[in-house]
Amino acid sequence: MAQTAAAQIPPTAPDFWQQQLAYARVRAARARCWSTLVARLRAQGLDPARLEVFFRLLKTSRTLEVWARNQGDAAFRLLQGYPLAATSGTLGPKRRAGDEQVPEGFYRIDRFNPASAYHLSLGLDYPTAADVLATGPADPGGDIFIHGSNVTEGCLPLTDAGIEEVYLLAVAARAAGQARLEVHLFPFALTTEQLARRADSPHAAFWRELAPGYAYFEQHHVPGP
Repeated sequence: MAQTAAAQIPPTAPDFWQQQLAYARVRAARARCWSTLVARLRAQGLDPARLEVFFRLLKTSRTLEVWARNQGDAAFRLLQGYPLAATSGTLGPKRRAGDEQVPEGFYRIDRFNPASAYHLSLGLDYPTAADVLATGPADPGGDIFIHGSNVTEGCLPLTDAGIEEVYLLAVAARAAGQARLEVHLFPFALTTEQLARRADSPHAAFWRELAPGYAYFEQHHVPGP
């Protein structure tokens, strides 16, 4: 989905909070909900100054999971689930521009946009090299964001209230030094049973390729190597 241009911000910096707080929407979001987020983190033994986050979505659950840990911890723990405010497309990967599909696969947040057309937004590094290879000569599209509002053409809208919390958690993690903020997007729980139920899908082979990454996180609560 098209966005206004994301701010060009260094991927990690000790003053990342200060850079983000130069934007009125980030200041307002922090004033509204940061104290609540800090309380939620500390209730789970998490230190905002040492925070790392991981994001996961199963399309069938319509919920963005935010997992968190302290730097040096062995595993992430589930912090909060944020329901999607709208969805588009069907189960299956994104393969061309304009198909309104939410991608499926393994991604990273590569843009923080504090002046988004949809309140606040976090950009995914779609299309990856794997996506480009899969789409062949077709235009794979781009501009996939986790954002506010309740409209979508292939993005992940969380409402303005939802994106404020998710955005601030991502800012806190980046400010604490986490350079790689991963986002795993799956159609459903990629278990043997669920894959067998959809063995006739044209996407079955692709889903089996994703399944080891899903299983690794389920077992270890860390993204796969």
